[in-house]
Amino acid sequence: MATPLVLKSKKASALGGGHRWKVLGVGVAANASFSAAAAGIPTTAVWLRSGYHLSNGELELVLGALGLGVALSELPWGVLTDRWGDRPVLLTGLLSTAAVLVAMSLFAVPSAATLGWFVFAMCVLGLLGGSVNGSSGRAVMAWFGEGERGLAMSIRQTAVPLGGGIGAALLSWLASSHGFAPVFGALAAMCAASGAFAWRWLHEPPGATHRAARNEGAAPLRNPVVWRVVLGIGILCVPQFAVLTFATVFLHDAARFGVSAISATMGAVQLGAMAMRVWSGRHTDRRGNQRAYLRISVIVASASFGAQAPWPLAAMLVFAGVCVSAWHGVAYTELATLAGTARAGTALGMANTAVYAGFLPHAARDSPCARCRILGYRVARGGRVRVARMAVVSEARATFNWQSDSRMPGALTLILIG
Repeated sequence: MATPLVLKSKKASALGGGHRWKVLGVGVAANASFSAAAAGIPTTAVWLRSGYHLSNGELELVLGALGLGVALSELPWGVLTDRWGDRPVLLTGLLSTAAVLVAMSLFAVPSAATLGWFVFAMCVLGLLGGSVNGSSGRAVMAWFGEGERGLAMSIRQTAVPLGGGIGAALLSWLASSHGFAPVFGALAAMCAASGAFAWRWLHEPPGATHRAARNEGAAPLRNPVVWRVVLGIGILCVPQFAVLTFATVFLHDAARFGVSAISATMGAVQLGAMAMRVWSGRHTDRRGNQRAYLRISVIVASASFGAQAPWPLAAMLVFAGVCVSAWHGVAYTELATLAGTARAGTALGMANTAVYAGFLPHAARDSPCARCRILGYRVARGGRVRVARMAVVSEARATFNWQSDSRMPGALTLILIG
């Protein structure tokens, strides 16, 4: 395996244990700044559709281009992180992403952009933004020890709903009131600020090279156990992306919500997901029950789409959105632990490649992801949550109980019941 390129400042060896919280803060800021684009831009779907004069199919193409870019780049960025280190990869990704967003604020606004140019710009945005996940996750794994990694990684994972919450609260208002140039400009400023934080505080921990040299076991790309977890994570993120992508259209078209109500509902989804992720990480660190927690999370998340409680429509949407997001930090911690700190970048890149592959709109309307997208729009048109019922037919332990069963499990299957 290639030797990691460790770039340390002169102060690196003098950094105390408390510095790990600054590194965690950098990871949260980096992920939140890109997630504000990846999860926040879809919350402006109503205004994208009207401002750029898009059909529903063209809207899926634009949003799917962002996911395509991330899916294509996550794994290469993860491999580069393991070889070169967290700092150079994260800095390169954040600053180049900010530059692309500045260009989009000038040349990808409705008055200037063709559909082809807009799709291309969104794809490039995803290609560069895919750098933040593996690099920040590897940094957090390197700085935190056993017994606190679950909490640390869960806090880092709150950046995804945090960025989405910022998008729900800020980007929707900017898009509806001022257009998309301020939307892209605000996102560029966030990425640039996160890059400044990374430049100031992100360093390899003392002894990082020594720990990497002791790493043993199969490489993540050749490890079937890692692949099982990666596939499980990817499949379980499909309903989450369905909620995030179509919720604004759903609330606008079916429930006739205004801008304020849509922003409040989507903000509640993201804030609830953040709280549950932090609680989940702390809970599993204390009890050491990560795998049991993940099995239960699969069941609860699946049941949330079939619930028929007499709640308001927005409350049901918030409940389902939180349930399909609560397990992230624990799952990513387990995945990185299986791969080892020195290879965590590759493993996390594999996971997010699978996650964003589920985000892509498929041309084949009978594929599971395409049906999930069509399903989301049918819910929006029909206003019936029960149409979105999902069942997990293979046992949850087939994905997350990897040590007790050495056999390759069957795929975790999502069945959509009309």
